[in-house]
Amino acid sequence: MTALLATIFLSSLLIVSSADISSKIGVNYGRKGNNLPSPYRTIETVRTMNAGRIRLYDSDHEILKLLSGTNIHVSTTVPNNDIIRIASSQAAAEQWVQNNVLNFYPDTMIRFVLVGNEVLSHDRRIWSSLVPAIRRIKNSLNVHDIKNIKVSTPFTMDVLQSAFPPSSGEFWSNITDTVMAPLLRFLNGTKSFFFINAYPYLAWSANSRNISLDFALFRGRANQTDHKTGLVYTNLLDQMLDSVIFAMRKLGYPDIRLAIGETGWPSAGDIDQVGANINNAATYNRKLIQKMTTMPPLGTPARPGAVIPTFIFSLYNENQKPGPTTQRHWGLLRSNGTSIYDIDITGKRPLSSYKPLPAARSNMPYRGKLWCEVAPGADATNLSSALSYACSQGNHTCAALNPGQQCYEPVSMFWHASYAFSSYWAKFRKQGATCYFNGLARQTRNNPSEFS
Repeated sequence: MTALLATIFLSSLLIVSSADISSKIGVNYGRKGNNLPSPYRTIETVRTMNAGRIRLYDSDHEILKLLSGTNIHVSTTVPNNDIIRIASSQAAAEQWVQNNVLNFYPDTMIRFVLVGNEVLSHDRRIWSSLVPAIRRIKNSLNVHDIKNIKVSTPFTMDVLQSAFPPSSGEFWSNITDTVMAPLLRFLNGTKSFFFINAYPYLAWSANSRNISLDFALFRGRANQTDHKTGLVYTNLLDQMLDSVIFAMRKLGYPDIRLAIGETGWPSAGDIDQVGANINNAATYNRKLIQKMTTMPPLGTPARPGAVIPTFIFSLYNENQKPGPTTQRHWGLLRSNGTSIYDIDITGKRPLSSYKPLPAARSNMPYRGKLWCEVAPGADATNLSSALSYACSQGNHTCAALNPGQQCYEPVSMFWHASYAFSSYWAKFRKQGATCYFNGLARQTRNNPSEFS
């Protein structure tokens, strides 16, 4: 315990010496939508919101140019599919830096280059190239004497083999020596940040019987103590962040600074997606902002006083993100640029000044039956392709739709598609299938066959 307290104290001294880090909240500008405002209008909106940071998932030149002279700190991204090429060639890294940094910097205040996004959650073939690519990008920045751009890469919480209690935080053994140790050595040597995408919503919704919703929403009435360290936790996010800190500490790096690359709460979801509503989303993001902008900084129990650069996911609802409905409802703004709920990302507005929120109606898991049906307004041409896809997946998904079988009539594209969607979803849901079909389907509590 004495050694732990000494480590926390020394970390606090390091944090105080780095007090120039901005605590302004950032936003993630994702663009997986076909109905989003133009980049020009978007940057004007971000300026009006007084966002201190913006994170791009690419290095779009139009957006980087629009950010020139705005005083908004910018994080730009090397796409995952460029990592192997850059890792194998310093010339490729130099070309990327020339095209995507030097052509805009310093008028555009680029402060982070993030190499890939959630690489360890995707193609294993990239893993061994991640740290070499990061080093090459940093080498190119050094050649041009650029000192105030940090290089890192964002991870999800699934890089941890153990995360609870926080003191048990530990990286998976298959990435410890090959990725994490060399990465932490780099981050420590360059005074960069460990970027983590941390979503209390995902942790809570996967275990809502054992984790208090109030604890996930920063309004916990009962604290939790890590009995190994004696550290007391008032919210789930702090537990998640400290589990990363302890994992880094176990590899000999107790002082690498944290940044939250993504965090947020969805404002809508499918019928079976617990807790995805406006009330919870507004509560989480408002209290997150209050926590992260409080001065002096609050930090976490394991690292009190730390400034943690934080990016809210996301700026917009993005209607082309695949998967369950929550995937398309993480935004602070609708696709037309209007606010889904009032929020002040500067942290200056008192929480008591907000108007009452709509009642939360999905905070308990849905236990009834569900079916998948054609969504209103579904295009018939696209519906035909989706029907063919669902019926081609085997396992007798559409056997009942064959002529003479019990569900052949009525002979209707929409009825057949609803049956196929429900059958496909029922058979493959446990393997990750969703009731979406590129926007052509939705969940329903009513059995479509009863209305045929």
